Amino acid sequence: MDERQALASFGALSQDTRLQIVRMLVVAGPSGMAAGTIAEQLDVSPSNVSFHLKELDRAGLISQQRESRSIIYSADYEALGGLVRFLMEDCCAGHPEICAPAAEVAACCTPAPAALEG
Repeated sequence: MDERQALASFGALSQDTRLQIVRMLVVAGPSGMAAGTIAEQLDVSPSNVSFHLKELDRAGLISQQRESRSIIYSADYEALGGLVRFLMEDCCAGHPEICAPAAEVAACCTPAPAALEG
């Protein structure tokens, strides 16, 4: 991720509703959520959510897919991971203990190794 993209991403995330939306979509997983469901859970109007979803999409942090009459939004995990990598790529300065808390958080998202076949 380059600096321009990082700035656009941080700009999009610097608003309370948009940050809440991204966090909801991360929890929802790859199946995502319909815009109406997001609006209901945040207790905001559909037009308000639509505005924020457009900003997040423009920043490349979410993706959308039409399913029948609904548009399903999901977090773009690759973009979010790129943003985290952008923040951490110069981390530590030779002191890995500085980044240990961030590494512990990231470890919770690592898939479990496949069970050995016996």
